[in-house]
Amino acid sequence: MADNTNTRHADHGGAGTAEQGQVVLLVATRKGAWLYHGDAARENWRVDGPHFLGHIISHLVLDPRDGQTLLAAAKTGHLGPTIFRSTDRGRSWSEAKRPPAFAASSEGATSGTALPGRTVDHTFWLTPGNAQQPDVWYAGTSPQGLFRSDDGGISWAPFSCINDDPQYRQWMGSVQDGTPDGPKLHSIIVDPRNADHLYLAMSGGGVHESSDGGQSFKPLLDQLDVVGGFDRADPTFHDPHCVRLCPSNPDRLYQQNHCGIYRLDRPSEQWLNIGKSLPAEVGDVGFPMVLHPRDADTAWVFPMDGTSVWPRTSPDGRPAVYATGDGGQSWQRRDAGLPTSQAWWTVKRQAMSADALQPLGLYFGTTSGELWMSRDEGLHWQCIARHLPEIYAVETAFLA
Repeated sequence: MADNTNTRHADHGGAGTAEQGQVVLLVATRKGAWLYHGDAARENWRVDGPHFLGHIISHLVLDPRDGQTLLAAAKTGHLGPTIFRSTDRGRSWSEAKRPPAFAASSEGATSGTALPGRTVDHTFWLTPGNAQQPDVWYAGTSPQGLFRSDDGGISWAPFSCINDDPQYRQWMGSVQDGTPDGPKLHSIIVDPRNADHLYLAMSGGGVHESSDGGQSFKPLLDQLDVVGGFDRADPTFHDPHCVRLCPSNPDRLYQQNHCGIYRLDRPSEQWLNIGKSLPAEVGDVGFPMVLHPRDADTAWVFPMDGTSVWPRTSPDGRPAVYATGDGGQSWQRRDAGLPTSQAWWTVKRQAMSADALQPLGLYFGTTSGELWMSRDEGLHWQCIARHLPEIYAVETAFLA
């Protein structure tokens, strides 16, 4: 077991030579980024980091198309919001020449009405493009904005109509609205079968779909609940926490929402509430959602305390992952090895992921800076790192 207090550290900025068949965990935190390299058995972990010590790293992603390029979404004290890029798995980094940025002012795309300018506070979400578009990346920001790079993350430009469309700007709300650390555009999904088929989610602002490469988007909200007293026909009041597309069945999506857990089977546009079968004392509020890469009926969530004051901790201080193997008809608690009491942390929307090995490995990072793993699809858990800063994101990559 690796622990930051006793594990051999690599030099800052150097990822080392990856062994064949190695799983690497990409950990983004409030104070920098770390890479954890596992051995073939996922028993021992070599830590590489910190990278960007002291900077807020919202997302760290390895490009699966080349297995070499890393992008890091950063908010720095001296550079502000930016993107860092490595083409050698983290040995060296360079800043994007043109990071995501809104225009100083804009005109409404449909009405011609002048819209107030906005400033990117931070880039929150990174998604590689379709396999047929090897240099394309997408980014979602806070406040809500969608950006695209066509040169591997070196330069970024506003993408699609939504950033400056008056209707979308109304749905996004003001910069004071949304999650505690700012409203966000996230869950950018590219259909692996069709580069022109895109999904995205906005907190707040709902889930949206494009079938024309981003030239237009439409809300995808049918049967999603909102907080009582608000109009669920209005995207403004929808708060999707995380939307995922099934790798084994791209016609199925799952969603962890402010108001439940849902599944969507295309071509239907009606979301099915699948969170009601979770125990009432646990509830169906949470942020992350992880899907099995080979089984569209298997998924995992991490519930948090969603009572009226939203303490954003594990329910009753007893953290657990819940798993479904039947598409959400039933859920089973998976907590062996996790603390049984007085563990008042939770897991953010990007901070849980899975590898593709057999049996599948699950990983999550906590708001108290712990990194946990399971080698058996959640049946048993082990802490592999402690004392990290608050963990914002955990991505899993496989270095062949």
